[in-house]
Amino acid sequence: MKTTLAITLSISTVASFICTYFFNITMSNLEQYAALLAVVFTDGFFGIIAGIKREGFQTCKALKVLKTAVVWVMLLTTILIAEKGFAGINWLSETILIPFIIFQLISALKNASMAGFIQAKLLVEILDRIDHHKGLRNSEKDN
Repeated sequence: MKTTLAITLSISTVASFICTYFFNITMSNLEQYAALLAVVFTDGFFGIIAGIKREGFQTCKALKVLKTAVVWVMLLTTILIAEKGFAGINWLSETILIPFIIFQLISALKNASMAGFIQAKLLVEILDRIDHHKGLRNSEKDN
């Protein structure tokens, strides 16, 4: 009886320590988690609407949004644990996540355009301003 109680208390202590550790990491980096989930679900929302207009609703494509969110939350958590463990790599989460967030935002813009929320002309203008260093398109040079 005492052995079972000791094992139960040990397991619950370890589980509460692990849950508290992850809770503290999440709460101290809430903005990063919120930004990550916001861009994934925004892109997914517009992507699902665009997909419904093109080919109808497909469950497997809609579930891809959840899979993407779970994978990137796991990656962010792993990166933040590494940052906490090694003081010299505080830049790691920004270096890895900023390109992903930019690509997701561009994808969300394209999906919003395909869904009919943004005019194609406005999308082209936005994308041209993002890629301004590449120069103007032929149609803009003629004007």
